[in-house]
Amino acid sequence: MGLTKQYLRYVASAVFGLIGSQKGNIVFVTLRGEKGRYVAVPACEHVFIWDLRKGEKILILQGLKQEVTCLCPSPDGLHLAVGYDDGSIRIFSLLSGEGNVTFNGHKAGITTLKYDQLGGRLASGSKDTDIIVWDVINESGLYRLKGHKDAITQALFLREKNLLVTSGKDTVVKWWDLDTQHCFKTMVGHRTEVWGLVLVSEEKRLITGASDSELRAWDITYLQEIEDLEEPKPKKIRGSSPGVQDTLETEDGALETDGAPEDRILSCRKAGSIMREGRDRVVNLAVDKTGRILACHGTDSVLELFCILSKEEIHKKMDKKMKKARKKAKLNSCKGEEEDPEINVEMALQDEIQRVTNIKTSAKIKSFDLIHSPQGELKAVFLLQNNLVELYSFNPSLPTPQPVRTSRITIGGHRSDVRTLSFSSDNIAVLSASADSVKIWNRSTLQCIRTMTCEYALCSFFVPGDRQVIIGTKTGKLQLFDLASGNLLETIDAHDGALWSMSLSPDQRGFVTGGADKSVKFWDFELVKDENSTQKRLSVKQTRTLQLDEDVLYVSYSPNQKLLAVSLLDCTVKIFYVDTLKFFLSLYGHKLPVICMDISYDGALIATGSADRNVKIWGLDFGDCHKSLFAHDDSVMYLRFVPKSHLFFTAGKDHKIKQWDADRFEHIQTLEGHHQEIWCLAVSPNGDYVVSSSHDKSLRLWERTREPLILEEEREMEREAEYEESVAKEDQPAVPGEIQGDNYFAGKKTIETVKAAERIMEAIELYREETAKMKEHKAICKAAGKEVPLPTNPILMAYGNISPSAYVLEIFKGIRSSELEESLLVLPFSYVPDILTLFNEFMQLGSDVELICRCLFFLLRIHFGQITSNQMLVPVIEKLRETTISKVSQVRDVIGFNMAGLDYLKRECEAKSEVTFFADATSHLEEKKRKRKKREKLILTLT
Repeated sequence: MGLTKQYLRYVASAVFGLIGSQKGNIVFVTLRGEKGRYVAVPACEHVFIWDLRKGEKILILQGLKQEVTCLCPSPDGLHLAVGYDDGSIRIFSLLSGEGNVTFNGHKAGITTLKYDQLGGRLASGSKDTDIIVWDVINESGLYRLKGHKDAITQALFLREKNLLVTSGKDTVVKWWDLDTQHCFKTMVGHRTEVWGLVLVSEEKRLITGASDSELRAWDITYLQEIEDLEEPKPKKIRGSSPGVQDTLETEDGALETDGAPEDRILSCRKAGSIMREGRDRVVNLAVDKTGRILACHGTDSVLELFCILSKEEIHKKMDKKMKKARKKAKLNSCKGEEEDPEINVEMALQDEIQRVTNIKTSAKIKSFDLIHSPQGELKAVFLLQNNLVELYSFNPSLPTPQPVRTSRITIGGHRSDVRTLSFSSDNIAVLSASADSVKIWNRSTLQCIRTMTCEYALCSFFVPGDRQVIIGTKTGKLQLFDLASGNLLETIDAHDGALWSMSLSPDQRGFVTGGADKSVKFWDFELVKDENSTQKRLSVKQTRTLQLDEDVLYVSYSPNQKLLAVSLLDCTVKIFYVDTLKFFLSLYGHKLPVICMDISYDGALIATGSADRNVKIWGLDFGDCHKSLFAHDDSVMYLRFVPKSHLFFTAGKDHKIKQWDADRFEHIQTLEGHHQEIWCLAVSPNGDYVVSSSHDKSLRLWERTREPLILEEEREMEREAEYEESVAKEDQPAVPGEIQGDNYFAGKKTIETVKAAERIMEAIELYREETAKMKEHKAICKAAGKEVPLPTNPILMAYGNISPSAYVLEIFKGIRSSELEESLLVLPFSYVPDILTLFNEFMQLGSDVELICRCLFFLLRIHFGQITSNQMLVPVIEKLRETTISKVSQVRDVIGFNMAGLDYLKRECEAKSEVTFFADATSHLEEKKRKRKKREKLILTLT
């Protein structure tokens, strides 16, 4: 089949104009050995690493499609865990910037990620109410913790004990014992959602933030359990008074008795609360690494900082209080009042947690992170609501610390949504304008080269020559800027209402504007004498006005400059002759106003996009509607023809950009990337680039490739993508003994796990075929009485002429560690007997013992009933039991030997380094002595 019409594919080239998105949190990361200099911020689906000192973007961790919702750096500083909106988690290496590990287990967006102290385990909480603990080293899920009834807001590992504490929007805080993977305590002392929690004072106190202005503090008492040999049944508990042991104080001060005392590991008692200044909910609550500074903020622009005093400081404070009380008592006794025999000073929570200071940022805070610098300063970095990153530092040891803003990242993006975009005539510069500023970007480097303050911009274009730009504003003004100097040359009051649209005339001598004051105005460029200099400068003068009955929403010249199309608020498009301003055509048919339109390069077609979600293609000769296309799932916001063609792009509030063919009325391709409504787009004069802006604050560049696009293939790919999405939404396979729909394992069924299971099945079938062929071959050889050449399977040849059983092992090794259990779960039982026989073979050879054991134990767990009832498998299982025990003990011995060897090497290295340290110190001393002698000699000779 020959290609009838060739289209070229547009692909996403870059995301720019974005400093940080609102959904995720900002974190300090260690890079090149430096702490406190680099921060990681979510940027739609990517993660940007910014250098705070230089204000430069130095690394992009590439995401796939979903928005980033959570970031957490590993304790060793080498990795960054990134949670996404679809519930997946990826772990990126900060050295290479690659995401090698992916965890799929949650059904909804990730809300919290936390590593344990060593960085071996990662706990993830999600909107789907589950917590999953992942093994980072083995790259697999350990277990799923179910119990919360609403989204998880925070999860923390305890340092000393194998416990996890979590909070949720369901108003409860739960304590989990990770040895048994169950919840042993639920704290119900909150009336509203618990938005954050932190552990302080050596994990003896828990502080929670809810939807009011209180931070509640809870004292934690750990109960040591001793089993007495004479009395094995009840467990004796020591280390706490009976009052603390059996009661839990609720918010109202009522005492609530706990269940059976043997179930408990710790008890919590409300210690009091600290009042915040903010009246709204706590958005983020965090404590620095030392556990001394507690910080929280609400939905405003103030971060409140508290200091948690150490035991010594509290003792000093209480002694001072005691002295004061004694003095007071003495004074009272002097006045004749009787002296109290006992002076009691009670310690309040305010004596242990003190307010330090507040940090006021320039806009609403979305998230923050704290770090201590080596100089003893505390640095706080903020991601703000208006696409801005700010860094403040202060010294907490001073009596009244004053926070100072040390740096901010602003140039890389606008403070508000970009409402207009334009390309320069040489395809190199891109103009973007928002409610407060105009920025000029270099398209190839994506660097911002000019920033100029303006009023609320609605439309824009480059003046021919690309040395000036004109902006149309919401107040109806025209603003003329000079690019070389970045100055505002002139502001002209053009319309009484918003200036919605401008169109440059094809002869490039003037332009036309349309506004909310129901008029269309024609302007010409002119050179006027500049008062400040001898040279002339560019200005504009109004030549004609066309008064209409409705607000003008969009204006567009036809390429031959004979016609002018004007879109009105009454849902019609009126076409006028430019020379006489006489009415020519009315394009009537949209149900809602036409927001955008464009005329093709040859003036034959006009395409109109409306708030009724339709695009209509009309002929400009008779005004007949060629086709009405249902284009987007929400308003069509922008429409642009590709120069020198009848292809056009539309942008919609449904977050999509679509390309259409106006001759064949075909949908060519969809460009997906933006996560919010798209406001506008611009196509470069040569048609190679498209740039778009959205409510997610990002600007995206799309590039035309040389790759041909075939419509049938494109539709096929769309169908495949739909199928893959539906696979993930299907019911998870039920494990015997589990309820359908409940997921027992940490992973979840995805298209990858289904493909992995298919690969295992194909490998087993190939193994069956090949073994049958081997038997046949042996029989043929026996009958012939000589060796007959055996035809080899091409797949096995591709793997280096390996045996069929080795091929099966290769397939198992090729499955991702995080997807292994789920792949085995969807595997039909008919394949299991063969797999067990092969595992026995692999075990005897001692190849990949750990992997084989993991698969073996999993299969035994899920198919226990069928395997035990199958007589054929009894000898196989018996053999497996013997070989597995011996091989695993061998592996354990090897590991033990290696660890002992490493310990020995460590001791050797330490001994050597001590020797070299002393040698260095002595040579340093000798050097100093030599220098001193030289100096003395010099002085003597001079004197």
